[in-house]
Amino acid sequence: MSKDGAAAPKKKNLAIHLLAGGVAGCCEALSCHPLDTIKVRLQLRGEAAAKRPVATVAGQAMKAAAAQAGKQNFITVGVNIAKKEGFLALYKGLGAVVTGIVPKMAIRFSSFEYFKGLLANKETGVVSAGGNFIAGLAAGTTEAVLVVTPMDVIKIRLQAQRHSMTDPLDIPKYRNAAHCAYVMVKEEGVSSLYKGVGLTALRQATNQAANFTVYQWLRKKLHDSQPQHETLPAYQHLIMGFISGACGPLFNAPIDTIKTRIQKTPSQEKGWARFMNVTKNIAKNEGYRAFYRGLTPRVLRVAPGQAITFMVYERVYKWMVNVGDKLKVEDYNNNTSSNAEI
Repeated sequence: MSKDGAAAPKKKNLAIHLLAGGVAGCCEALSCHPLDTIKVRLQLRGEAAAKRPVATVAGQAMKAAAAQAGKQNFITVGVNIAKKEGFLALYKGLGAVVTGIVPKMAIRFSSFEYFKGLLANKETGVVSAGGNFIAGLAAGTTEAVLVVTPMDVIKIRLQAQRHSMTDPLDIPKYRNAAHCAYVMVKEEGVSSLYKGVGLTALRQATNQAANFTVYQWLRKKLHDSQPQHETLPAYQHLIMGFISGACGPLFNAPIDTIKTRIQKTPSQEKGWARFMNVTKNIAKNEGYRAFYRGLTPRVLRVAPGQAITFMVYERVYKWMVNVGDKLKVEDYNNNTSSNAEI
């Protein structure tokens, strides 16, 4: 993954994936989380108004408010969140994200390399674009089931709360990620943490399939045109990550919006029935354009996020490999010197 040379890459171990992926993920989360909060608010906009009968005064007022809110763009929404709830409100749910970042990134990169190895040509070790796509699908599904779904459910519950972060008397239902998980399990059962797991797996699978396929293709093309570089410059990793990261959100935005609605609200409906009910309600009450709400902040969140992730991952991975190789050489030299003295 990290080697830009034509030779087959050295086998990576989980420890390097864990540390390099964890550092990359934390940098990405801290840099881009406010855009994710704005995206969730945009995706949930109009939901409350749809639940109120329009015939009532409250329903008419909420419909008018929703119509007015519909004219706001992602910048206005972000400014309003900071103004009404405090700047730190843009980081609601960050605890859940950071907690899951290390295993998420470790699983993403290690599982991609594992599945890519299975799909590689046995003689040359080369993986086709189709092989990278399938490995990305498998890696995205794996991370969605093991880490991303419960992390997303908790994050969305926290982000959906509209309370002031500066007023100590304004106490929300969920105080932090751990408390949110505890309350959800207590009131709704453990299965509530896996609401929308199918849609999350579909979103992550398509994201990572597009992400890794485009990234691998761009990296090969850039390396072929710059054989003098053993490792590509950091800014090129940033550009490749940005382009590849933007591909997924552009064609799976409706999946992400439906998933957000399902995970935000407790419900007795399960599986396909819940999916169809949420989808029909969005289309009927808000129109088909509502499926693409939050697309701009999502692209602005995911694309630079992937740019940061790939750039930091490649740099940290190379640094750790170099340190490991240096320690091995020093250890070998020390042992050789000791044996010579004997």
